[in-house]
Amino acid sequence: MKKIPALLAALLLTAGLASTDSAACAEQRTPIHFGAINWESGALTTEILRLIAEHGYGYPTDTLPGSTVSMEVALARNDLQVVAEEWAGRSPAWVKAEQAGQVFALGDTVKNAEEGWWVPAYVIKGDPARGLAPLAPDLRSVDDLKRYPQVFSDPETPGKGRFLNSPSGWTSETVNSQKLKAYGLDGLYNNFRSGTGAALDAEADSAIRRGKPVLFYYWSPTPLMGRHDLVRLQEPPFDPAAWATLTDPNNPHPRGSQSLPAKLSIGVSKAFHDNYPELVAVFEKVDLPINRLNKALAEMSEKRLAPDKAAQAFMRNNPDVWKAWLPAEVAAKVEKGL
Repeated sequence: MKKIPALLAALLLTAGLASTDSAACAEQRTPIHFGAINWESGALTTEILRLIAEHGYGYPTDTLPGSTVSMEVALARNDLQVVAEEWAGRSPAWVKAEQAGQVFALGDTVKNAEEGWWVPAYVIKGDPARGLAPLAPDLRSVDDLKRYPQVFSDPETPGKGRFLNSPSGWTSETVNSQKLKAYGLDGLYNNFRSGTGAALDAEADSAIRRGKPVLFYYWSPTPLMGRHDLVRLQEPPFDPAAWATLTDPNNPHPRGSQSLPAKLSIGVSKAFHDNYPELVAVFEKVDLPINRLNKALAEMSEKRLAPDKAAQAFMRNNPDVWKAWLPAEVAAKVEKGL
């Protein structure tokens, strides 16, 4: 009879351990939520990180859609855990969350990234091989655009130029809209907001292939930069006070400034930062050489590869890049998973 309480205690202990194990398994099965970034470099980087998390460390992942700002807000709430390409410090939502310790920017993932306003080189220099004469030979800066709205004529509004902006919901859309006002161009150019990043890419690419003049916001790394000869228009030097007026859509008197110097990082929530130290250590080491990344993005675009297929191809073709971020045994698991 004395053995029965001991037996019950053993059974209860076993049941408790089983319950704990089950809870741990259930917790492990909860996927890491990545932001579903809808521009090429962000989408590719997202899938590279997912391959590492899944094959290297056994964590399930998924993606959730949203605009840039909504993803930053979701990250602060831990509704998302990872935004694979975060232009940290660009939006008030990010700055507020970072100052509150709700989000972290990990690493410096792409060196020499940049953004600005661009035109095809043939608009300024011409292209004799294509029979294109210079249309704006003195165009160097955003201020010079005041002389050339007819060159970038908006087909829907004759007499005004067209500026191709980012999609609504992107931080850069707010900045560009404020820049149009700051540079005195809002009365001369229509602020045309593309529906998606892909739509912006397609419209600019189509105009360039046809030899047409086009003025547009863009950034690097992107496939477009690798395919065409483009000229970035000069802006006033970066000024933090002016930048604050550009990121505030309600500021009635924005001041011109070059955009905040680009630093691409991996944005993570505080909960992710606390609970996944092994992935945090990897993400801090991520370094994607911009020339190889642009090449991969061009191939992704030309072959119309889905981001996950493009990520697999990038990792198969560039093992020396990503293996440097990982312990050897983890790298072997990722390689096997490919």
